[in-house]
Amino acid sequence: MAASATVSSLLRAPPALVSDHRSPPSSCFIRCSVSSPSPVLISFPRSSSRSDFTVPERRKLAATSPLVEYSIRDPTPPESGDDAEPIEPIESLKLKLLSVVAGLNRGLVASLDDLQKAETAAKALEAAGGPVDLTGDLDKLQGKWRLLYSSAFSSRSLGGSRPGLPTGRLIPVTLGQVFQRIDVVSKDFDNIAEVEIGAPWPFPPVEVTATLAHKFELLGTCKIKITFEKTTLKTTGNLSQLPPFEIPRLPDSFRPPSNPGTGDFEVTFVDGNMRITRGDRGELRVFVIA
Repeated sequence: MAASATVSSLLRAPPALVSDHRSPPSSCFIRCSVSSPSPVLISFPRSSSRSDFTVPERRKLAATSPLVEYSIRDPTPPESGDDAEPIEPIESLKLKLLSVVAGLNRGLVASLDDLQKAETAAKALEAAGGPVDLTGDLDKLQGKWRLLYSSAFSSRSLGGSRPGLPTGRLIPVTLGQVFQRIDVVSKDFDNIAEVEIGAPWPFPPVEVTATLAHKFELLGTCKIKITFEKTTLKTTGNLSQLPPFEIPRLPDSFRPPSNPGTGDFEVTFVDGNMRITRGDRGELRVFVIA
């Protein structure tokens, strides 16, 4: 409810109603306090001359004017259209999306209700941001991005085409932080994952940073195609002194149809610190600049 405002104005009787300048009628000094939300338009005839009353007479009018009180609400903010709802700022929509995905462990613990809330918040932000066109502004992708949320993680399917080695299917892996490092000059596109690989008791798990190196190209205005090249594994923690080792891409003749080594996604929102993408099966991913 808008706060009420007090408006004071000194209203003079129009000269057409004054029969004698020496005996002018009393004017009305109005303090308005109107509760109606609709704007109130009051029209008064204009004086034909500033010299209708002398200065002493004007002072006398002000001193003897009756005081009437009304309440007027602050005017409602203008709308973009006749029936349009106020447009919510993009920064506010970004905060809403962040609040929805916070605590979901990048989507690994998301329920069906969480998935729907994240989808709704992302669509609102995508609509407010408008269509993405990277043809003349590819620099928006530059940098290292941290994955906050993926709708594919909740189904454990990982969704879409995910080029690289399917190590998670062969040995137990606990996923840590996930990043994307993009270089728009060299067209390098690296998926970086911090993982913990299980080991037989009594040995401790092995902490590894896996870098899946790709090259990328822009298709159309916002579609990105990535082609897998190699995987580099670097141990961390107690085994950080070990050198990294590479696992090259399999030749196409040995590559299974389910792992073609390429994938694509669309960038549906991007600004200086947040990026939203949709995979080739519709999976939603939310990144922030690292």
